[in-house]
Amino acid sequence: MKIAMFLYDKMTALDFVGPFQVFAVMPGIEVLTVAKKAGPIDEDSGLHLLNAKYGIDDVDEADVLCLPGGVDNTHVQTDKEVIDWIKKIDAKTKWTTSVCTGSLILGAAGLLKGVRATTHWAALPGLEAFGAIPIKERVVSDGKYLSGGGVTAGIDMALTLLAKEFDDKTAQAIQLAIEYNPQPPFDTGSPEKAPQDIQDMVIKLFTEGAEQAQRPN
Repeated sequence: MKIAMFLYDKMTALDFVGPFQVFAVMPGIEVLTVAKKAGPIDEDSGLHLLNAKYGIDDVDEADVLCLPGGVDNTHVQTDKEVIDWIKKIDAKTKWTTSVCTGSLILGAAGLLKGVRATTHWAALPGLEAFGAIPIKERVVSDGKYLSGGGVTAGIDMALTLLAKEFDDKTAQAIQLAIEYNPQPPFDTGSPEKAPQDIQDMVIKLFTEGAEQAQRPN
């Protein structure tokens, strides 16, 4: 199975790394790191460790397409070359997936019209603008489209994909292999659980992050 994971500047590293680690442990899976142009990626945390091996001109098809998110990826949503490539790859995929606001990129490509999908809770209204049906769940599956919520949900999305493509036991084995057994110190991992002042802090962080991402380097 060939999985194309699209990387871009200002993306969130964990949106990529979480699913990548799940896929990398599974025998028989080849992960292609693809960007508009091959080379280093300036992701949003300043980690500077991501690197795309291929440019979009190098990859014509894949069994799975995965779009990670970022605090602000409007520059990807409005990039005609990238959007055209996404539509071309999607036309041949068995599964098209996203993590966090990666689903907004799929929406911008016109692929989620009438499709149930999710994203980070703070970005859910954006999905509706693209004709998608926003669902506030950790992972949402609709036909060949599989979307994960915010950031860490990418691991859940990838395990769900393995269960669908192979079987539950295979996905469970990979979960155990990476010892994915989250026991967070606080129970504020969703807006349904977090008090309003904590939600307001998150929105402020995202607003500041988006403003910073839009500034020229």
